[in-house]
Amino acid sequence: MTVSNTRDCSEQVRYPARHINPPSVDPTEDPSTEAIEFISAYYKERKLSDVANRIAGVLDEIATTGTYWQTSAELAYGARAAWRQSARCIGRARWSGLQVRDRRAVTTINGIDSELAEHLRVADNGGRIRSVITVFAPDHPQTGPRARIWNDQLIRYCGWQLDDEVLGDPAQQGMTEAALQLGWKPPDVASRFDLLPWVIETATEDPTVIDVPRHLVREVALAHPDHSWFADLGLQWHALPVIASMRLRIGGVNYSCAPFNGHYLADEIGTRNMCDVGRYNQLRTVAAGLGLNTENEASLWREHAALLINQAVLHSFRDAGVRISEPHRESELFMRFCAHEEQAGRPVYGDWSWLNGSVGWAALHAVHHRYYDSRMPNPNFWPRARTPLSEPTLREQNAAALQGG
Repeated sequence: MTVSNTRDCSEQVRYPARHINPPSVDPTEDPSTEAIEFISAYYKERKLSDVANRIAGVLDEIATTGTYWQTSAELAYGARAAWRQSARCIGRARWSGLQVRDRRAVTTINGIDSELAEHLRVADNGGRIRSVITVFAPDHPQTGPRARIWNDQLIRYCGWQLDDEVLGDPAQQGMTEAALQLGWKPPDVASRFDLLPWVIETATEDPTVIDVPRHLVREVALAHPDHSWFADLGLQWHALPVIASMRLRIGGVNYSCAPFNGHYLADEIGTRNMCDVGRYNQLRTVAAGLGLNTENEASLWREHAALLINQAVLHSFRDAGVRISEPHRESELFMRFCAHEEQAGRPVYGDWSWLNGSVGWAALHAVHHRYYDSRMPNPNFWPRARTPLSEPTLREQNAAALQGG
C-alpha cells in the first residue's frame, strides 16, 4: 500500500520488465496455485491448524465456480499483507493496524457511494487519520470487475482548461472532462481547488457521476510560520489520500474496487503536488516571494523554494491538527520495519528509488539500505488504468462476456 510514499500514489507506475510482472487480469485464469500459497501462508502466520482441510475446500470451490470466497479473516490478513509487501511504500511499519472494511456484499452504485462516504468519515477521524481499506465485491470469474471507481483518488481537484493554461490540477484534466461529458454540473465559477465528483460504475449500471460529500472533506490552508506572504498564495490541500485506482490481489482473487488510505508524507504534497511542473507548479512563484534569482540555476532557487513549501505543509497540517509525516521520521520507522521483517524471516521488498524523499534525501536512513528484494509478490496492490470514455463500460463488458460464453 503506497500510502506514505515519497511520490503521489496515483502516479503512473512503471514496472521494469527485469523483475516485475503484474499478475494476469484474465477472469478465467485458474487461481489454484496462488490460492494454495496464500492459504498456507495465512495459516502459518496465524498459527492455525487444519490447513489441509481449508485448502481442499478452496480447491473444490474453484473447481465448481472458477474462484473461491475468502473468509473475512483471510481478507483482512490478505489486505494487510498486501500493504506489508508493497515495494514502493515507505509507511509499511503500520501495516498490521490497517482497518479492513469488508463490503463485498455491496454491489450497487448507491451502496458504494454510501460506503465511500463512510470510508471518508472513518478514515478522517477528526484529523487523526486512520489507515483504512474498503473492499467491495471480487471480480467475477467469467466477466471480470463487478465495480470500478474512475477517480485515481477519492479526493481530487479539477483541472480546467482555460485558453492556453490550466486552472487547478493539470493531472486531473482528463477526469474533469470525463465528468463533464457524463453530465456533471460544474461550479458556476471555476477555481484552483474545486472538488472532482466521483464516477462509479458496476457490471449492471452505467458510469454515474456523484458529488463528493463536501462536509466529509477536510482541507488545510497552507501558511508558513516565518513568511506571512505565503498564505496570500491561497494554496491548500486535502487531509486524506484515498487511493482508488489500484487493484488488490489476494490469493488469486482480484478486487478491482478496493479504495484505501494511509496519511500523507509531507513530500507528497509539498514536493509533488505543489512543485511538479505538471501539477500546481509553485516553485517559481515561491522563489519570487523569497526574492531569489530564478535566472541563475547556481542559486539553487528551486531547492530553496521546495524546502519552504515543505515547511509550510508540515506547519499547516500540524497547526490544523491533521496527521502528517516528515521524511526523516518515516525513514527511521521504515528501518525498524525492515529489522522486524528480517527477524520474522520474511524478505524486505522495496524499490530503492521510491523509498527516499526529495527533501534532504541524502540524510535519510533508507538511502543507505540498498539490499531490498525488488520483486512484487502477491498479495499486493497493482495499478489499474483509469477508464477513458472510449472504452466499453463494465456493463457492456459483462454483457459481451456472458454472450460470448
